[in-house]
Amino acid sequence: MKERFLLVHGVDPVLATILSFLGRMLTGLVTGLLYTKGKIPVLLAGILTMTGVYSVNLRILGKANVGLLNKATLLNEKFLQKLPTNFPTIVVGLFFAVLIILLLAVFLNTDLGQGFIATGDNEKMARSLGINTDNMKILGLMLSNGLIGLAGGLLAQNGGYADVNMGIGTMVIGLAAIIIGEVVYGNNLTLTTRLIAIIIGSIIYRLILLLVLQLGFSTNDFRLISAIILAICMMLPLFEKKFHVRKLLKKGVAKP
Repeated sequence: MKERFLLVHGVDPVLATILSFLGRMLTGLVTGLLYTKGKIPVLLAGILTMTGVYSVNLRILGKANVGLLNKATLLNEKFLQKLPTNFPTIVVGLFFAVLIILLLAVFLNTDLGQGFIATGDNEKMARSLGINTDNMKILGLMLSNGLIGLAGGLLAQNGGYADVNMGIGTMVIGLAAIIIGEVVYGNNLTLTTRLIAIIIGSIIYRLILLLVLQLGFSTNDFRLISAIILAICMMLPLFEKKFHVRKLLKKGVAKP
């Protein structure tokens, strides 16, 4: 929420976006310390931090909802305003998606990144190789929370407002994106292609929601529709395994 506070007070949107990423990394640091040093289960540590940050966000914003109308944001830069309606959102979103994938791909191929991956794959083995797994866990939580802050900042700029409850349901979208991406592209992917598959999966999920709403359903049913679509997405691996959906699709594409 720091970024929204900065934007309201006229801070450059690029700087505000960067500070949003860095500020959110601090919450990841707190969660990591509670988990690794305080020996609190990681899920509970995350809930504790999230609960505390809710009050911090309210104190920063001053109220539950703050508008960003007539404030400088990344999406109302002059060169973006020349584009057709909704294209600024696509351009900014695509830019950050590509940038994050590239930076993560480079980072995860460094020695530090490989230690990070090893900790996630097999903590005991990583520790036997001399890797400080506690530091890797803290780093992972800081990096993931930083990306959450970045995404939240972009979402607020796109929507034109900031709300302390606007992140609710994001985990559902992320889960659906991962499942759809794996069903479409399979499990035998490199780390970089997996990241790309997740982004494509999130786009497909949103397009499905848009298509359903275009069929005439009320926006009041949005959460119900989202839950149904998520349930279907979570069953996709079962359908794919049982009916060999991917093989059928490949055969269909191969036919002249």
